[in-house]
Amino acid sequence: MNVGFIGFGDMGRAIVPRLLAAGHQVTGWNRSKEKGESLFKLGMLWADSPRELAAGSDVVISIVTDSEAVRSIALGENGVIAGLGKDAAYCDMSTIDPEVSREVGKEFAKAGLTMMDTPISGTTLTIGQGKASVMVGGEQAAFERVQPVLLAIGPKVTHIGAQGLAIQLKVALNMTLVIEVIGFCEGVALAEKGGVPREVAVEAMLKSVIASPVITYRAPLILEGHISDATYGSVDLQQKDMLLALNLGRKMGVPVPLGAAANEMLNACRGLGLAEHDFVTVYEVYRKLGGMS
Repeated sequence: MNVGFIGFGDMGRAIVPRLLAAGHQVTGWNRSKEKGESLFKLGMLWADSPRELAAGSDVVISIVTDSEAVRSIALGENGVIAGLGKDAAYCDMSTIDPEVSREVGKEFAKAGLTMMDTPISGTTLTIGQGKASVMVGGEQAAFERVQPVLLAIGPKVTHIGAQGLAIQLKVALNMTLVIEVIGFCEGVALAEKGGVPREVAVEAMLKSVIASPVITYRAPLILEGHISDATYGSVDLQQKDMLLALNLGRKMGVPVPLGAAANEMLNACRGLGLAEHDFVTVYEVYRKLGGMS
């Protein structure tokens, strides 16, 4: 298919090569064109605006920073909505406020167009390994049209339900992920303070019932001292998602006390100047608070 792709951040630069390798023609757009240099070398084409990109695409995919960025690229005179064809589909992979996703989706529906929320669960590492999963919110018929493209990104593509439900689930999933990793960091720090060597504690945990993919690929950052590399998700990025979850909990009257506690540890990272580090840097904060460094 002809795929339009918006967003040349770390995730976008990991996704586009998979689309190209699957045989799709990809045309890209980003506010900073130079961020796509590596992708142009692989064969990606360039469009001068989201509108121009959408006009030549069967499927448009975006993955950008926040709700306002989605509004900007999706709506307006030069937005995706102005160029998208009636038989095409717009798939937004960004992690944003579900209410905003639904509002943008309604504007597409009013224009007789298709928008779907298609958030991805994974990191640049899991995308490269072909292990990422995609959740899809939208009509079943539209899901079936875009599924072949999404399968090129990750092997697990699941239809969640109506438009807006996939991103609702993604926010909940990301909150759970942060809680899990912070709990792991807390446990390692507690064991280490009690005299268990860090390497032994991590190895034992990875062999225990608490082991999971997210802990498995973050554990080496603790062991190898590479926590400053924001490879899989910085404190800033993860806290954006945590605040979305806390806000949803407030709006819906759902208690999220573990999410609130995890967010406070991200605040502690920020206070120590670690906002750009991978959020497993929480381990370092626990060590400081426990008098180990």
